Amino acid sequence: MKKEIIALSMLTALHASAQQKDSSKPAEKETTTAAPSKDKMQAYDKVITPSTTTKSGMFFVHFVDNKYYFEIPDSLMNRDILAVTRYVATPEGGQMYGGEKANEQTIYFEKGIQGKIFLRVNVVRSRAKDENQAIYKAIQNTTVRPIAAAFDIKTINPANGNVVIDVTDFFKKENAVVTIAQDIKTEKKLGGLADDRSFITSIKTFPINIEIRSLKTYTSSNPGLAASAASGVVSLELNTSLVLLPKVPMRKRLFDERVGYFANNFVLFDDNSQQTNTYGIIQRYRLEPKEEDIEKYKRGELVEPKKQIVYYIDPATPAKWRPYLMAGVNDWQKAFEQAGFKNAIVAKAWPSEDTTMSMEDARFSVIRYFASEIPNAYGPRISDPRSGEIIESHVGWYHNVMKLVHDWYMVQVGPNDARARKMEFDDELMGELIRFVSSHEIGHTLGLRHNMGASSQTPVEKLRDKKWVEANGHTVSIMDYARFNYVAQPEDKIGKDGLYPRIGAYDKWAIQWGYKNIFNTNDEFEDKKVLNKWIVDSLNANPRLWFGGEGKNGDPRSQTEDLGDNSVKASDYGLLNLQRVMSNLLEWTKEEGDLYDNLKRMYKATTGQYSRYLYHVLTNINGTYITFKSQEQNGAVYTPVPKERMQEAIDYVGRNLMNPPLWLYPENITNKLRVFPFEEIGNVQNNVLNTLLSPGMLYNVMQINLQDPKAYTVTEYLLDVKKAAWQKFTGDKVLDAYRRNIQKMYLERIAMIYKPVSIDAGKMLTNAERSDARIYVQEHLLALKRQIQASPAANALNQLHNAAMIKEIDRILKSDSK
Repeated sequence: MKKEIIALSMLTALHASAQQKDSSKPAEKETTTAAPSKDKMQAYDKVITPSTTTKSGMFFVHFVDNKYYFEIPDSLMNRDILAVTRYVATPEGGQMYGGEKANEQTIYFEKGIQGKIFLRVNVVRSRAKDENQAIYKAIQNTTVRPIAAAFDIKTINPANGNVVIDVTDFFKKENAVVTIAQDIKTEKKLGGLADDRSFITSIKTFPINIEIRSLKTYTSSNPGLAASAASGVVSLELNTSLVLLPKVPMRKRLFDERVGYFANNFVLFDDNSQQTNTYGIIQRYRLEPKEEDIEKYKRGELVEPKKQIVYYIDPATPAKWRPYLMAGVNDWQKAFEQAGFKNAIVAKAWPSEDTTMSMEDARFSVIRYFASEIPNAYGPRISDPRSGEIIESHVGWYHNVMKLVHDWYMVQVGPNDARARKMEFDDELMGELIRFVSSHEIGHTLGLRHNMGASSQTPVEKLRDKKWVEANGHTVSIMDYARFNYVAQPEDKIGKDGLYPRIGAYDKWAIQWGYKNIFNTNDEFEDKKVLNKWIVDSLNANPRLWFGGEGKNGDPRSQTEDLGDNSVKASDYGLLNLQRVMSNLLEWTKEEGDLYDNLKRMYKATTGQYSRYLYHVLTNINGTYITFKSQEQNGAVYTPVPKERMQEAIDYVGRNLMNPPLWLYPENITNKLRVFPFEEIGNVQNNVLNTLLSPGMLYNVMQINLQDPKAYTVTEYLLDVKKAAWQKFTGDKVLDAYRRNIQKMYLERIAMIYKPVSIDAGKMLTNAERSDARIYVQEHLLALKRQIQASPAANALNQLHNAAMIKEIDRILKSDSK
């Protein structure tokens, strides 16, 4: 026992070596705290008796008389500790899986008043630029960290002064720090904790972490949980990792909109600034060259990092998929080479024989395999909130993600790859698809956000150029949702290297920007100037490195699931392949005994792909290109989509929607599934007309034309929409039924622009409703009336329809004169 105490004293002495302060937490003060009263304290050997089981590590952990005690050295008081709680085992049907995070907090222990040890939560939203500034003191003076728990000091180790606290109830019972987060409990309908059915099952301590395993039982009203329905309670196994964060935080790297990293955001105070500023710290692993290799690194030689990034593969993963998941990790090695490191990242099998390791341990990154129907995978990160340093990641891999990639692959490139033309892919093909998803999710765990604009940096025609696309890939980033090369046509004979996504030029550059070490600067603010120059120089040399964001800002170049620099042209090519898929769907989905469930599933996937193409095109209409730039870069940040591209988009809508896509409804499929083409197509046509003929759309067209006389005029826009939607009758009974329906929708929408419902409701009009759009619509209706009158219909039904349309136009034009 005494030897263990000496060993721990040496260990904590190392922790306590002189280091710089961390300004994210209140300054450590020399406070006089009341010593615990003698009558409340016992002698050390009365608490830690000879029957005690003691383990040494970050803290001593003592277990005696069914109680757990932490023995905390002074050197670890006020040290930041990351507390990460994860599920170990969960009730079936709860959509919670072993390895998923249930809570995360940054905590620290401190000596409090009245002989207490306080556990505080380190919530940081404001920072000072420099702890030597006066404003740093102002932040500390007005900031109080919440006390999550207060522990009585049970005894003090006379050999080293370590305090001993009883943590049994803290980890056994309910609290907001090391149990399931409140929002999750609300979502899963978990009620109160049943104390008599909740236990600590083990506490293990290691040099820089402590692992607490517990079983907790909650009352539950969740009807989706079989356990809840049967007993009114659910039990979960949890693991909480307490990980000692570095005393010296990693050098921060400041966020920049032009490179896609996840970031922790803060308010920055600075003595020399006349206002506060919001800034972000990107999340990234601490990757540094070894001391003896620094000069080599500076010369541009590849060196191995001090600490390799390692991902372990869950042993619950089916054996045949493990090599592909590992390959998805190892593919990132070439990206880190661009940042100056070799062998920086690697995947390994989980060492099941090593009983000292736990997959819930927050020191280890693991790709966890979930037996779940959910078609998904995700790549989260646990990071040091002070610096953005990624501590670890538990990638979630759901079994049914294979169903998702199967459906994408068949629908998008089935005409180009014969292996995709069946419901059960060969292991080699499925493994290759797993590899690409693995690479994508690992990219997230390295700190990278989605780059939905990456695919727009490839010219559409290059996607059909076999030599080029197989050499360069169909997108510059695996972090895009550019699944497979649906533009390639069968006659192009493009192989898998030109069909699959892979780590591309943007990914390598982003890793370089985030991970390449910077020398001879004083702080992250000086680094920011270096990083800005990297961006400006790199984008000037290669504009394809542009980061297009998450696809949420309306920029038509930054869309999910799209390809190429012209979504109209790309979608036309996509439709050619989709028609080939539709004509073969019965054959490709055939399996003995199947009651057309396969057909139903893949038909839904095919029509869904059609809708994606349509949406990609529509986003161009009145869209804006957004390119974030610093003042050193030339050109506009906001640029309206050119008139010519908008015209192409409206023409696409006319050809592929207003002219009804009846090829999506072949009789040999519709007679096996319950579908109604007229209803489904009509709903889509109506929704699109609602978009094209809205007051807001016309108002935006008018505003852009006022700024740029060469842009679309409202008159031109309305004429093009009318050309797309108001098509001539053909004499074909089916087609003419669709066209009469569209024309009725068209006048309904025009009427709502000409006389907004706000008028009759007595409400104030919006700027869009009040604008000159109404005047343009009046002119448009008069011209449309003349067109109908000059185009007599060939049959009685169409003649009656035309007469009704003229009557409706007259009613609309007279409606505001009542």
